[in-house]
Amino acid sequence: MKTIIYHNTRCSKSREGLCVLEEMGADIEIRDYLMVPPTYEELDNLLNLLKAKPLDIIRQKEPIFLEKYLGKKRTRKQWIQSMMKYPILIERPIVVRGNQAIVGRPPSLIKDLLA
Repeated sequence: MKTIIYHNTRCSKSREGLCVLEEMGADIEIRDYLMVPPTYEELDNLLNLLKAKPLDIIRQKEPIFLEKYLGKKRTRKQWIQSMMKYPILIERPIVVRGNQAIVGRPPSLIKDLLA
């Protein structure tokens, strides 16, 4: 079964997560979401798999969040559109396997997903 990782090469936790997947011999599809931002449908599906609200996977300490969104009320659709426009806001890594997904922080959660 293919395991998808939404990966940021500049993030140490994302690199650690990728190493865990490689060490466990997973069939990996790497999604560099900064280069190719997820679609609305992908983000909506990720949120459903994670059983999460958009703010649960938004990096709220990112400068873009602090400048543009701090303290603002937005709908689910508006938050998803913001993540599409500014993918740096998306928490990382997100790992999807089948109909399950996790935010791989700490990376040990990835081992649990694959077990």
